[in-house]
Amino acid sequence: MEDISSSGYKEYVAGLLAGVATVVTGHPFDTVKVMLQKHNAEAHMIQYRNGLHCTARILKTEGIKGLYRGATSSFVGMAVEGSLLFGIYSQTKVYLQGGVQSGEPRPQVIMPSAAYSGAIISFVLGPTELIKCRMQIQGTDSLVPKSSRYSSPLDCALKTVETEGVKGLFRGGCTTLLRESIGNGVFFGVYEYVHYQMHSNIKVSSSNYSNLVDIGVGIASGGLGGVAFWLTILPLDVAKTLIQTNPDKNCARNPFRVLNSIYQRAGLKGCYAGLGPTISRAFPANAATIVAWELALKMLGIKRD
Repeated sequence: MEDISSSGYKEYVAGLLAGVATVVTGHPFDTVKVMLQKHNAEAHMIQYRNGLHCTARILKTEGIKGLYRGATSSFVGMAVEGSLLFGIYSQTKVYLQGGVQSGEPRPQVIMPSAAYSGAIISFVLGPTELIKCRMQIQGTDSLVPKSSRYSSPLDCALKTVETEGVKGLFRGGCTTLLRESIGNGVFFGVYEYVHYQMHSNIKVSSSNYSNLVDIGVGIASGGLGGVAFWLTILPLDVAKTLIQTNPDKNCARNPFRVLNSIYQRAGLKGCYAGLGPTISRAFPANAATIVAWELALKMLGIKRD
């Protein structure tokens, strides 16, 4: 098999497939998360008791399609994000290791590689998430007047540019950059460590090593990495949602100022609005991401370890 250090574009192709897998498994949870963040962390909004209450309201008023509101933008964003994230991460990691693959995970290599790739993808993810979030909040229990609602992601993008200029698409960009650089440092750190430990222990204790074991390891390591990601950066994500969906184009953009305002009004619970559906989504969505990535690498003839 081809070594990962010389795989070139194939890493990006595998990452693209991983991004698509993330949306397919995780978008309904993401819609509920965004709705909870908008309604439960902001004043003068209808409050949801929990994620199940929010989900029930969406299904009652819009049906299953309501859970996939904004999915078109999400598919585009996550496909490009996944491609760049995994491609840049893998190549940066190999570069920092001197062009060779290392066995045991090295935090001094993994963390900066992941943070760098996270920072790069934030410039793609920022505009697509802004469109996604604005589409997601205009359905069930929305206070957005029907005359002001967007008919499609393209309509949302065009109207945003019309009212705020091109820079309006990048509102919340600094918060997205912080979220992605910190979060991916945590995600890949946990993923690589759990992946290495499980592979090492299973190979030592079992002679019947198979592709099913690989998938099981991918599910566990990817899922735990995803949970760690969201537990670490959820407050930043709450701030990002409020910044990107605020109808006032002159609203506060400093995430820490926004979080302080939320804390004063709703306490720590407000800063972690959407925690339930976020964690419910984190494990399966990120497990699917990693399994899709690792299977794609194998199909493309790339050897990871």
